[in-house]
Formats: sequence, structure tokens, C-alpha cells
Amino acid sequence: MKRSFPLSRRSVLATGASALGAASLGLSPRLAQAQTAVNFQLSWLHSTQFAGSYIAQDRGLWTERGLSVSLQPGGPNAPVEPPVVSGSALMGISAADYTAAAVSEGAPFKIIGVAMQNNPFAIASLSANPVNQPSDMEGMRIGMALANTPVLQALCTINDVDFDAIEIVPTQYSPQPLVAGEVDCLLCWATDLPVAMTVQGVDNTTMLMADHGYAVHSQTYIVTEDSLANRREEIVALMAGEVAGWAAYREDTAAATDLTLAMYPDAGLDRETQLLQAERQVPLMFSDLTDANGFGWWTDQTVAANIETLGLLGRDVSADLWDRSILEEVHSV
Repeated sequence: MKRSFPLSRRSVLATGASALGAASLGLSPRLAQAQTAVNFQLSWLHSTQFAGSYIAQDRGLWTERGLSVSLQPGGPNAPVEPPVVSGSALMGISAADYTAAAVSEGAPFKIIGVAMQNNPFAIASLSANPVNQPSDMEGMRIGMALANTPVLQALCTINDVDFDAIEIVPTQYSPQPLVAGEVDCLLCWATDLPVAMTVQGVDNTTMLMADHGYAVHSQTYIVTEDSLANRREEIVALMAGEVAGWAAYREDTAAATDLTLAMYPDAGLDRETQLLQAERQVPLMFSDLTDANGFGWWTDQTVAANIETLGLLGRDVSADLWDRSILEEVHSV
């Protein structure tokens, strides 16, 4: 029987690039006297990918800090960078490679937090013919967007794999080509196509590229240098709410999933899929490093690894792209 897979929230890769009540969560609404309205630009459509932010909004973690936050969804026609550059959004969620590209064109961005400690890019395969390590791809057909060729090349370079021994097959962003035997593996996010296959009962294997040296910070928080200098108090408050929201998410991903579905009932989200995505996101976002220093943290060593990988992607950046001062203030309280 042919399986039908829904179009993923990450389908943009194929081309390149009401609320749950506080009482039901056992919470007490908390209000602040003065509220400053700010826009927070998300990187994609609403889903559990941003559930920590939904918790912050639902629990009043921003209102108690004097902010009225509007969460703006992203998508294929809603890039993150323009509203942040223009000042219509105080902060946005991006990724180090996208930010590096924007900075190379003159955008005055700083990365002030790293939500995903491990990059979500993965190689998905069927467990009957698994890709467990990069060298397993030699002789295989990989389904992917041609625009992600530099990503695959970087992975091969890092792991001394013969890139020319891998056949790239341009595919739509769906598990179907793999399930149908048209390709042997897929380049995708670990939290979407493998999840879709698992929910459909397809036995699959996920090789996280971050486990094999592909170091690019993802789901990063970006602001402009001007905002960092002149709207610092608001940025600190916004990040403090994020930190608290994601801590609550980690404690109960099922509750975070239910909140997402309740806040966005018209988003077409499937609970089983969202639950599994929420669970699989946890090890990408939390680590020994965040346990020791706090959510969103990075070190000079992780930045150096990012700079090296970004160089393989053709993005030359320096360490001053990252500014940890906001997190230092948030986590020092």
C-alpha cells in the first residue's frame, strides 16, 4: 500500500533555502503594570519547534517582565532577516549560516543565543539499508534539494568521504522517494521526515550530521547591533522569558505539544507527529553545556567549530558575530 506523507514544515528546503488556559496548566496569570509591545520573528510556521516560546507567552513570562510579545510566524514567503533589520521585529530566529550570509551583505546582526546546540540536519535511510556513518553513503543515491549540495560536500570533506561516489537525486522534501526505493537516503531535518516515517510505521535510521563534525548553530537568536545597544533591556527581558519557557518545555514535552495545538488549532498539526517532534528536539537543544551554563549557551570552542564548518560552506565569519553578553546577564540573575 502506498503511504501518503503530509508536506513538511521544512518543504522550503526543496527550493533552497485559542490558547490553552493558564489554569489548565496549573499556572497563575501574572501581569506587569507597563507593557512594551515587541515583535518576535520565528523562522518557520507554528509548530512544537517553537513551543518554548508559546509557553513563555501563555504563562506570562514576558508580561511579568514588561513585554507584550507578538510571535510572528515565518515560512517560505516570510524570511526572518528583513523584519529584524528594519526594526519591525526586535529579535528573530535564524541559523548561523543564514546569518553569516546576511552579514556578508552588510546586515548588522549579532547572534545572542543558540537554541539548537546540535544542528538538526541528518541523513535518513531505511533500517534495512541504513546509513550509520558518512562513508556508508558512498555508492548510494541521496534525495535532496540541489541547493543543499554545499552541506553534503562539507559533511564529506569533514569525514574524508568521496563526494563523487554519491549520486545526488533532486527530490521534493518528502519521505516518499525513499520509501518508494527511488533513492537510498535523504538529506533532511532529524525532526521531520524521520518522524513522518516513524508515525507511518516505516522503520528508518537517522544519522545526525552533528555527530559527525557538521557544526553549524541552528535556531539561533539574532538582533541588530543597534537594538543591542539601544534596546538592551527589552532584549534581556525577551531572552529571559525564552529561557524560562524552554526550561518548562523540557520538563513536559507532552504539555508543550498540547499547548501548541490549543494555541494554533488551525495550523493543521497532527498530535502524534508533534509529540514525537517535540521529544526528538530535546537532545538537539539541551546538553551538558546548557546544563552547566544555561539554555542558549555556547563556548569559544563551539564557535571555532562553527567558523570552520561555515568556511566549508563558503561563509567566512569571525567570532565577534556571536555576542554572549545578553545570556550572561540573563543567567546571572
